[in-house]
Amino acid sequence: MFVVALLLLLLGFPVAFTFGGVAVIFGVLAQGWDLFAFMPFRIYNIMQNTVLMAVPLFILMGIVLQKTQLAEQLLESMARLFGTLRGGLAVSTILVGGLLAASTGVVGASVVAMGVISLPVMLKYGYSRQLSCGVICGAGTLGQIIPPSIILIILGDVMGLAVGELFQAALIPGLALVGLYIGYVLALAHLQPDTAPSVPFEAGARSSARQYLDALRALVPPLLLIIVVLGSIFAGIATPTESSALGVAGAIALSVLYRKFSWRLLYESALETVKITAMVFAILLGATAFSMVFSYTGGDAVVEAFLTQLPGEKWGFLIFSMVIILVLGFFIDFVEISFIVVPILAPVAETLGISMLWFAILIAMNLQTSFLTPPFGFSLFYLKGVAPPAVRTMDIYRGVVPFIVMQIAIVISILAFPGLYGLH
Repeated sequence: MFVVALLLLLLGFPVAFTFGGVAVIFGVLAQGWDLFAFMPFRIYNIMQNTVLMAVPLFILMGIVLQKTQLAEQLLESMARLFGTLRGGLAVSTILVGGLLAASTGVVGASVVAMGVISLPVMLKYGYSRQLSCGVICGAGTLGQIIPPSIILIILGDVMGLAVGELFQAALIPGLALVGLYIGYVLALAHLQPDTAPSVPFEAGARSSARQYLDALRALVPPLLLIIVVLGSIFAGIATPTESSALGVAGAIALSVLYRKFSWRLLYESALETVKITAMVFAILLGATAFSMVFSYTGGDAVVEAFLTQLPGEKWGFLIFSMVIILVLGFFIDFVEISFIVVPILAPVAETLGISMLWFAILIAMNLQTSFLTPPFGFSLFYLKGVAPPAVRTMDIYRGVVPFIVMQIAIVISILAFPGLYGLH
């Protein structure tokens, strides 16, 4: 089933229909049509899941903020603050990527916004093309691990964990990754000054006090929104679903504050949200059929027997599962991996006495890498779509390699020292 599904995906068939179609063919061959008698109940159960309601709401919040041009204002003000530092433009891009991750969480929107605004500026001031591309792709994918993240909501549902706890657990690893990115850029700028020079801003164009004031104006509104959304979850005042609704209200309030609000903006944001949500839930339905057939035909028992007999028991299983997810991330999307692979791995992890919260954060950080790994890393496509003609595909591929290595390094550190991240 896995081999056929993977081959069809590589041939370009739509994900949801691939998993659904493979499930029907193998299910009918194995046990006949009666196997699918319970499928309507499974679908109804998914539609009744209140946790998953947070998915369309957080997507809507992100799209409204994207159309409000929040990224542009943040990038411009941050570039003024850090530009005179060697590697400062790259550092400001990473910080804005982290802020966008915590406020919008939409990877495509973050990469495109930074590609349109930051990339030409970095290239203009003599930054290395590879470093510029790597920084934008790496910073753009932070929305996968820094809450409120769609992947954490999906993992919470699949693994039966509280989404609020997952958000709290992901915060320190996410910030550690931001710190590692900044440390790498500053070290590279120090060792190879030509790759990330400082930017001499025009004298007298703006006083330093005015620059700080402009930066505060751009920073405070999104920070308040982050505090409201995440603070309400962490304080136990609201569930993730309720806070996602708060986030949408806050995003609309920010669009009014930035004088960008219009009914057309709201309509277009809602339409895009429906399209993305329909895609996610169509994949979920296909994946549900796939995992049902896989389980009912005894596949899960075979996999569990194999995984529990790996050498090294708990550690053997953890290393094997991380390698499998990393390799699958080269070819298929994080949504499919979450709905297809994680339900098979989670019961084995529980049997081996592994903390499910720790396992979920390991998976989330690992899945983030799938956005950067060629040939199907979505961030690479997003950036190539908006990059100037001078930037070649190979520049983007080479540029993301250090950021993939850093993400894998964080996965290894979470695996080896969970206590450092407050995970046990």
